Amino acid sequence: MTGTAPASFTADDYKARMERAARQAADAGLAGLLVAPGPDMVWLTGYTPPAVTERLTLLVLAAGREPVLVVPTLEAPDAERAAGASALALRDWTDGKDPYAATAALLDAEGRFGVSDNAWALHLLGLQQALPRTAYVSLTEALPMLRAVKDPAELDRLAAAGAAADAAFEEIRNVAFGGRLEAEVAADLAAALRRYGHSQVDFTIVASGPNGANPHHEAGDRRIGRGDMVVLDFGGLKDGYGSDTSRTVHVGEPTEEERRVHDLVRAAQEAGFRAVRPGAACQDVDRAAREVIADAGYGEYFIHRTGHGIGVTTHEPPYMIEGEEQPLVPGMCFSVEPGVYLPGRFGVRIEDIVTVTEDGGRRLNDTTREMVIVD
Repeated sequence: MTGTAPASFTADDYKARMERAARQAADAGLAGLLVAPGPDMVWLTGYTPPAVTERLTLLVLAAGREPVLVVPTLEAPDAERAAGASALALRDWTDGKDPYAATAALLDAEGRFGVSDNAWALHLLGLQQALPRTAYVSLTEALPMLRAVKDPAELDRLAAAGAAADAAFEEIRNVAFGGRLEAEVAADLAAALRRYGHSQVDFTIVASGPNGANPHHEAGDRRIGRGDMVVLDFGGLKDGYGSDTSRTVHVGEPTEEERRVHDLVRAAQEAGFRAVRPGAACQDVDRAAREVIADAGYGEYFIHRTGHGIGVTTHEPPYMIEGEEQPLVPGMCFSVEPGVYLPGRFGVRIEDIVTVTEDGGRRLNDTTREMVIVD
């Protein structure tokens, strides 16, 4: 059920990414980028260290200079096998030596650097002690769009991840809900995602009845009953790229109000999708979806942003939220997921991943957005 694996990214792909990142850093007035292990390093080099460790591992990027990956000597053989290794220089350090002094030699002693958000404070403080006149800013603040625009190969992977999540939903809608624990249905969802090729399941929200009014409810030991609305929100990574979709189902026939609220959220989701086009601001997507819900008198019950970016992680910039004026450009991928949450009663959320095209948007999730009745 996993399908054919996509072609691997090449050293040339990683070289182009590192060059683009260094160029963007220079354009932002930075002396360079310091990238710790995590999604940014994976995206830029294809390297994932074998374990989380206190030993310094850092990719140093600067315009006009060869990229350098600083690694502990005992992990150098793994780094040498990374897909992007031939596009950079390796600088290893041994236990007992000062890794910050070794890294400092690569940096402008008075430069301002972008640092990946998940860098350890231990390492950043070590660099500051070695180079007290340097300054640092988070990558999300300095280069929020670094990974936002996907190339065709990345779009193919995101589309495949979306299709796999859709297949998982088509499977789960046919299982029994009534009388089962939320956690049992969540386990079914996780198993389905893995069957359809996900190597990592990040979340399987199953929020029934009043739990549906909590957007980030953890599936628990509530027994799903007849008459419950159930919010399903699930996703993870397939071939290194994310899926994330939400559908709201109903156990047995819904009330008139439940249908009305579901139809409202579906209309808001459609309005958000229709607002996607090159040149529009991220906030325009949020405004379009939010206006539909507010005009119907439910504005106070839409309590989160309309969307978030997706790529090598399931949540990343850009964000579809009021105040975000970043223009949309072809290749961006993000969720459109309005919701209405009525405390103590029920919630509804409908979510698709959308990519910006040359003349609008394209959904990467294709399951029905109509209310689905389950047993």
